[in-house]
Amino acid sequence: MEISSMGDLLVKNLMTKDNRRYSTSQQVPVEDPSPHNQNTDDKMMDPLVKIEDLQVKFLRLLQRFGQSQDNILAVKVLYRLHLATLIRAGESDMKMVNLRSDRTRAIAREQEATGIPDLDFSIRILVLGKTGVGKSATINSIFDQTKTETDAFQPATDCIREVKGSVNGIKVTFIDTPGFLPSCVRNVKRNRKIMLSVKKFIRRSPPDIVLYFERLDLISMGFSDFPLLKLMTEVFGTAIWFNTILVMTHSSSTLPEGSSGYPFSYESYVTQCTDLVQQRIHQAVSDARLENQVLLVENHPQCRRNVKGEQILPNGQIWKSRFLLLCICTKVLGDANALLGFRDSIELGPLGNTRVPSMPHLLSSFLRHRSLSSPSEAENEIDEILASEIDEEDEYDQLPPIKILKKSQFERLSKSQKKSYLDELDYREILYFKKQLKEESRRRKENKLSKEECLPNDSTPDEQTSSEAVMLPDMVVPPSFDPDCLAYRYRCLVTSDQWLVRPVLDLQGWDHDVGFDGINLETAVEIKSNVFASIAGQITKDKHDFNIHSESAAAYVDPEGPTYCIGLDVQSSGKDMIYTVHGNTKLRNFKHNVTDCGVSLTSFGNKNYVGAKLEDSLLVGKRLKLVMNAGRMGGSGQVAYGGSFEAILRGADYPVRNDNISLTMTALSFNKEVVLTGGFQSEFRPIRGLNMSVNANLNSRKMGQVCIKLNSSAHMEIALLAVFSIFRGLLRRKAAENRSTEALETG
Repeated sequence: MEISSMGDLLVKNLMTKDNRRYSTSQQVPVEDPSPHNQNTDDKMMDPLVKIEDLQVKFLRLLQRFGQSQDNILAVKVLYRLHLATLIRAGESDMKMVNLRSDRTRAIAREQEATGIPDLDFSIRILVLGKTGVGKSATINSIFDQTKTETDAFQPATDCIREVKGSVNGIKVTFIDTPGFLPSCVRNVKRNRKIMLSVKKFIRRSPPDIVLYFERLDLISMGFSDFPLLKLMTEVFGTAIWFNTILVMTHSSSTLPEGSSGYPFSYESYVTQCTDLVQQRIHQAVSDARLENQVLLVENHPQCRRNVKGEQILPNGQIWKSRFLLLCICTKVLGDANALLGFRDSIELGPLGNTRVPSMPHLLSSFLRHRSLSSPSEAENEIDEILASEIDEEDEYDQLPPIKILKKSQFERLSKSQKKSYLDELDYREILYFKKQLKEESRRRKENKLSKEECLPNDSTPDEQTSSEAVMLPDMVVPPSFDPDCLAYRYRCLVTSDQWLVRPVLDLQGWDHDVGFDGINLETAVEIKSNVFASIAGQITKDKHDFNIHSESAAAYVDPEGPTYCIGLDVQSSGKDMIYTVHGNTKLRNFKHNVTDCGVSLTSFGNKNYVGAKLEDSLLVGKRLKLVMNAGRMGGSGQVAYGGSFEAILRGADYPVRNDNISLTMTALSFNKEVVLTGGFQSEFRPIRGLNMSVNANLNSRKMGQVCIKLNSSAHMEIALLAVFSIFRGLLRRKAAENRSTEALETG
């Protein structure tokens, strides 16, 4: 996306208010959300009233300078002002804003006709450029009188001074500056001294517009002013280019010859030169989104004029009228940007992969985060579910023996017999796995009791035997033209040190390439009695980027009390890092009720966000689990609130099979806007041999998604994909035939 003017920045600031980087350490003031603010609506509408007055002034200026409201620049300015006002006003005041926008044109016509009130509009313009490019001559041409000295053979301006005047009743102030010397090592010190003096001069009263001058007739493919542009960016900052207009003087000079021996066409030569200068500016700010407006100027006394005596360029353009229109548009959009509170809120520079996390996203992630209690937390939940059945006699041992049929014998059965036979096998399989889970639960309890009864001095090194290394299953390697399987490159072992280290496979890699781009590391250990720690992370590295994502946590489990946990998450975002420190306490109020209180601190660049949440989970019976939470996240003068309710209904065969249905309701409030989201998630087995997962969500903005996944042992998904592809191809062919038929009928 290109930033073509200050107006694009205005709209971009409004649309990405939460995801911007600040060019200065000063933060943009926000509205006070405290209840003591009794005139919130009046304060919010005050900028909107000022924007309306600014629109009236702009329309009056267009009439005064004889410019049509249908001019492309005027249309863009009015549209961006209206759009920015609608976004800032909100839905409640949108109708009022529309009514005001309709009446501004009538008010502007009436005020300009009567001349009441006086049009109070002034412009401050900073003039920058190399010496001898025509800065002072352009100032004299604007005022149609000699306001400053000019000299064709030596620099005429040796100090910074203001040149004031009036053009059609508008006060215009030029800040004329000494010219820079051409880019070379010996001139850097002098150019820097001039820029620092200009920076100090404009600190008290910043300019509305910056004009950067170049001579059109001296620009060629060897244009090498990049060091000068880079020095300007370092001294003034990247923000100076937001409201800069490129001024090309000597625009009526003789055009050079092209490669064919004939002169360039005027438009193509101007485009080539301005693109070259713009490209150097992109290199200086390290950002290609910027696109400055271009103004062509000719100050020679023999420049061609129209019947009104106005100077005309070879393309027929009246350059002075365009100059005034560009300045007015830039000034109006800059004032609107300041009134709405978005001045100096975006920094140009290399983007990379940096993406600033928004406040609602951070809060939503914090609410979904599940803290560590112990490595066996999931096993403890399963043990509680099986506790009621642990003393009962296993049904699997009471079942009569069954004869396993061969494939040929199974094929001879009738349809009902096949169904009964497979149902019996499924039933026995469920009971067998449930028996295995019960035995594992008994074994864990016995080991726990034996550890509590044994004294620390009873164990000897001879009794501790190290388990042998176990090879992990091979990774699924994508298809390749290589004749051999490449899975051996990613094989690794699991040893008794409880560290799991595996390579990261690049699924989008090239053939014959190793594809080894990173390492995945996981571990979960018991440091001492009731103290657990876990580390999980992934590191990837290529020729340009380095990415890391890690989560580490430590927990203390009090057997008769709460559980305390603290953790640190680190994630790379472009060239920056996101650090999150979180801590929480879990309280078991009742046997099946757990309350979790947590806090977090997230740091990204120079921004810090603090969050707090309260979560309560309740297990109703063996199958229904209810989870409710609420939280708050604040930082950088902004606050977000949120909460969710989740109901999980598990299947009758849980935990043998993980069939479940989950319903979620989430509410997030940020910047006086509430977004409600409903979600549905389910995993089940509709028929034998087919597993299905459905995930759907929809929010109050009428945005959502539906995701369906199928997993079949009968390769049914391949047939479904083929049917879908064929059906889609038929629809496309039908649409193409309809278009051709309509074309023939209309032709």
